[in-house]
Amino acid sequence: MTQISGIFAAGMSILDENLGLNINKTIEHSENLIAKGCHGVAVFGSTGQAQLISISEKINLLNKLSDSKFKENFLIGTGLNSLTEIINFMKISSSLGFKKFLIMPPAYYKYGDKEVIEFYARIINEVNESKIILYNFEKLCGYKFSLSCVEELVKKFPEQIIGLKDSSYNLYKEINIDGFSILPGSELKLLEGLKGRCTGIITATCNVTAELSRKVYDDFLQNKESSKNGKLCDVRKIFDQFNLISGLHTFLSKKDKIYKNILPPLTLLNKKEEKKLLEDLEKLDFN
Repeated sequence: MTQISGIFAAGMSILDENLGLNINKTIEHSENLIAKGCHGVAVFGSTGQAQLISISEKINLLNKLSDSKFKENFLIGTGLNSLTEIINFMKISSSLGFKKFLIMPPAYYKYGDKEVIEFYARIINEVNESKIILYNFEKLCGYKFSLSCVEELVKKFPEQIIGLKDSSYNLYKEINIDGFSILPGSELKLLEGLKGRCTGIITATCNVTAELSRKVYDDFLQNKESSKNGKLCDVRKIFDQFNLISGLHTFLSKKDKIYKNILPPLTLLNKKEEKKLLEDLEKLDFN
């Protein structure tokens, strides 16, 4: 079982003024995060507005991303509901050398563990070489993984089901599977998780906390007191007051106006929210 460990940003998608995906800027943004300390970036997750971006744009980005010197550091989110489209997108990704995927069960419809196991089984039967991180986020898809479901998937597909991103936070303390990667979706869980069985994090706010998060991670591995964890958690709590995508785009747009571009129905923070975000971060001396 391939283990995924370290600090991973849930990468942002950078858009042009016409709201088309700016492939070069998106890749540049992700590569900069890796250079700043992230072990990797998950592209086309929820933070990357994946459900709102066309498949053709995603494929065009993967073609360019396959030339990146950080190619092995990327996880590919599918960000799709259609089983057929997920499989086809994964096959294209695999042909370009991307084997590690972050996959959430489909949104909107109601289902249970049995149906989820069937969903992943069909994917794996078609893309057998894939390495899959399950994406547990009930708030977005309406389904929350159970411990028994994860254990059954790993039992059936030990070579393919390699980890879990836990943004519902019901499993990161409970799973005990040798070699299985457990990555909560918040910096608030980083140090606590590392002291347990977690192997790192995959989070939206690592788009701005890459260096802080990496410092906390490295300090833990070196058995040092984590002097930066308090500030890291405080920054996350400030962003948690708002929609994370809106907050991140608003914050980063202060340095580069291109981050103002965001796909409807998503929006930037309103003026009152923006003022509070910036003032609260300034109090932490965070920039």
